[in-house]
Amino acid sequence: MRRALTALIAVATLAGVATPGLPAAAVAAPASHPTTSVTTTSDLSRRGSAPTHQNPMALRLPDGETAASCADPTAIHGVGRDRNWYLYCTTDALSATETNPDGTLVQHTVPTYRSTDLTHWTYVGDAFDAKPAWVGDANGIWAPDVVYRAGTHGRTGTWYLYYAASDTPSATAPTGGGSAVGVATSSSPTGPWTDSGGPVVAPRSGPTGGDRWEFDPEVITDRGTTYLYFGSYFGGVVVRTLSADGLRSDPASERQIAIDNRYEGAYLMRHGGWWYFMGSATNCCAGSLTGYGVFVARSRSPLGPFVDRDGVAITSTRVGGSPLLAQNGNRWVGTGHNTVVTDYAGQDWIIYHAVDRNDPYYAGQATYTKRPVLIDPLDWRGGWPVVRGGAGPSDTKQAGPVAQPGQRPSYRPARAPVDVPGRLIRSASTGFDGSALPARLTWTREPDASTYSVGDGAFRWQTQDADLHPPQTPLASVLTEPAPRGDWVLQTTVAVDTPANGDGVNYVQGGLIVYGDDGNYVRLVSNSIFNTRQTEFGKQVSGQPAGAPTYGNMVVGPVGDTTTLRIVHRTVRGEGHYTAYTSVDGRHFVRGGTWTADLGASPRVGLISLGGSGFTSTFEDLRVSTVRSSHR
Repeated sequence: MRRALTALIAVATLAGVATPGLPAAAVAAPASHPTTSVTTTSDLSRRGSAPTHQNPMALRLPDGETAASCADPTAIHGVGRDRNWYLYCTTDALSATETNPDGTLVQHTVPTYRSTDLTHWTYVGDAFDAKPAWVGDANGIWAPDVVYRAGTHGRTGTWYLYYAASDTPSATAPTGGGSAVGVATSSSPTGPWTDSGGPVVAPRSGPTGGDRWEFDPEVITDRGTTYLYFGSYFGGVVVRTLSADGLRSDPASERQIAIDNRYEGAYLMRHGGWWYFMGSATNCCAGSLTGYGVFVARSRSPLGPFVDRDGVAITSTRVGGSPLLAQNGNRWVGTGHNTVVTDYAGQDWIIYHAVDRNDPYYAGQATYTKRPVLIDPLDWRGGWPVVRGGAGPSDTKQAGPVAQPGQRPSYRPARAPVDVPGRLIRSASTGFDGSALPARLTWTREPDASTYSVGDGAFRWQTQDADLHPPQTPLASVLTEPAPRGDWVLQTTVAVDTPANGDGVNYVQGGLIVYGDDGNYVRLVSNSIFNTRQTEFGKQVSGQPAGAPTYGNMVVGPVGDTTTLRIVHRTVRGEGHYTAYTSVDGRHFVRGGTWTADLGASPRVGLISLGGSGFTSTFEDLRVSTVRSSHR
């Protein structure tokens, strides 16, 4: 939605990027509660093209350092004559050099920045000197969403800062009393902020016991009604109506928007008569193995039901949601938790955090993931958004947004190519005709012969009570053949007969693997994840820092009765790039993210069926092809 700044409650979630070189005189002095500096349009109008930018945005701190992180970004434009932009981040450390007496990194509670051009940003303080008294000590204040309520009868309007309180104390639980949503108000977008003194959404039990994750607030107004969206993996994403003063929500109005165990970081926008739900999936913070990404679904109503490009609902146990923003093989991984800005030329831009896979952790903090903030153009094609024409996150100099009136836009949308199969490599492919496996397919840890069979044009393989996460799990069997030379496409169509809702069979899966060894591979599978079925694209890597994860995952398109899985391999500047595609009909493919991986000089390609016993993966084929590009 193009956020109207003077609406009754306008969800202003606008942000930008910065480049190095901000003059020292422009850096604000530290301030817990800074005042707003108003700059008029005439001061800022430029009769040239909009400036360029390069990810990540540079957020200048008072000492001249650049902030290391700005996770869960949201932002807003000033109102009236104020032509500044304001950026807000989740509670985090801003620098690896700013430490407490005990050596821990200093945490800034909702650090805030100001910009005139969506390119250069200046730190103006933190929203809170200390957590509100009703918020617990465990974890912090996360995922701010700032909105503006216009005043009436000439009165000054009010700014509202909604936030997730990840912990609330109680008489029985001084910490760990459950998460909640809070709100603070101010007459200025930079504070001082006055907390309401209690939750807008109080802690509540989850669907199977325990406390529901009430994270990541998002506020919109539609036809005079204001809605608050919130939630995460445990409990899913829900929506409630807000009271007229914006300080309370109505539990009786609550409706489920997205199933649990899939989405968090909800963002809602309106475009072309549709409401678009954008939500992030998987782990936000796994260093270079972070596979976080943004998915989209749409509805005519802000209350849903929201369905993806395949017509699958995000409330379905075979979870819907079309990939919108995913890593593409450059330095950026974990591209998620987004917001959208519309610039003065009418171009939409998506703002999100990501992880630099070459520099994922704070210095001296082996498992504390940095999440700098990025911006890229959001284009519309056939009623659906795409990022940078489908190219995904950028890491080189790009045309920037038009941040002020009078500038000329320099961004021009272009359609990014997709990979499609070329010539079938018949010597490496099979339709499983006959009654035996082709001789070129060989076993690593051959299973009992009674657990698999070939017949009627299919390979049936019972799922194993084992996996491939050494040394944590018993190691499963792998059926593979040598990968071809050059670039190629690996594909299978598989049905895994776990229940459609996945209940009771967590992580049972079947699908493709590109195998270097037990500690180094990528795999694309139809997977049961708690109460859902999803397509998962995972990467296992050895040699990680002590305590850091060795496995990362992302998810792709929905699961069908049968699901076609495709991994495309390309060598880019000497590095192996592996991109996932999935399809529920074998014709229309959904492109997911890209893992980079070093799988050795002689990787193998093939199939897996694992994660738990009692079920069967039925493979219709194993196809290996050359790869070509298409702009369709």
